[in-house]
Amino acid sequence: MLRAFKLSHGRLTETDTLGLGAEQLRTSAWIDLQEPTEDERRIVDTLYPASLPAEEDVEEIEPSARYFTDQHGIHVHSSFLFQSEGRTRACTVAFTLRPEQLLTLRDVDLADFRLLRLRARRGQVEAESPLGILTLLFDQKVENLADSIEDLHRELQDASYKVLEDQSADMENAIDELARLEDSNGTIRLCLIDTHRSLSFLLRHIRQQPAAVETSQEVLRDLDTLLAHTSFLFDKINFLMDAAQGFISIEQNRVIKIFSIAAVVFLPPTLVASIYGMNFHFMPELKWIGGYPMALGLMVLAALAPYWYFKRKKWL
Repeated sequence: MLRAFKLSHGRLTETDTLGLGAEQLRTSAWIDLQEPTEDERRIVDTLYPASLPAEEDVEEIEPSARYFTDQHGIHVHSSFLFQSEGRTRACTVAFTLRPEQLLTLRDVDLADFRLLRLRARRGQVEAESPLGILTLLFDQKVENLADSIEDLHRELQDASYKVLEDQSADMENAIDELARLEDSNGTIRLCLIDTHRSLSFLLRHIRQQPAAVETSQEVLRDLDTLLAHTSFLFDKINFLMDAAQGFISIEQNRVIKIFSIAAVVFLPPTLVASIYGMNFHFMPELKWIGGYPMALGLMVLAALAPYWYFKRKKWL
């Protein structure tokens, strides 16, 4: 899908996609490509040759492939957060900042872009240049990451209650939940670190734009705070994970303890029964009328004695 936006009197407005042609694209301040078709990509490549990266280059992780400048402008590839099948995922958006246009290329419908598009339709987005649009996108991205961290913290509080206070909680389910939260926190932290690198690179090339520099520096300060918060969440998740595994071990040890004590309690009666179960012809109690009750009583006494001893030692 190909979308175009223009700047009018300091506000961002979306261009009607019906009949969107080369002339409208040429005068647009922002051209956004989401899963573009071959024809849409060909139109943009014709207007701005070599400005869009190849699909296989978008996901490159080397800094030299994600942040660089050339004769076509400033190129930044940055990771954005999205939800897929109940999991927190990250996808890479390729930005190309030209003097008169901002080009974006992505494969996923992202909430940050949807929100900015909705605000633009309402006339709520103020920007003076394509660089201003780019900094607004990063600002919106960090706000979304902060909201995700807040949601994650609330979920972690529920998991903390389940692990530490809920006596009837299933610890295996709690571990599964903590593993999901750890994965989400890792993805959020990855996006935060990537955004920090992106803005730090961008700042080196926009020193003549004081408004954009100020916005970027404010976002960087927010990023430092959010990164510290994700570190705290990592420590909390690891603590709860260790606690849950410890409770599982305690429960397993309790079960093994019961089996061990039961084996020791029933061992003496088994010995008595084994002795009087021998098939020797001459045994002292074989023809004694009280032999059978005596053997039963001896087995009961042999079972009660270890149990009484364990209780006295407070092993039970």
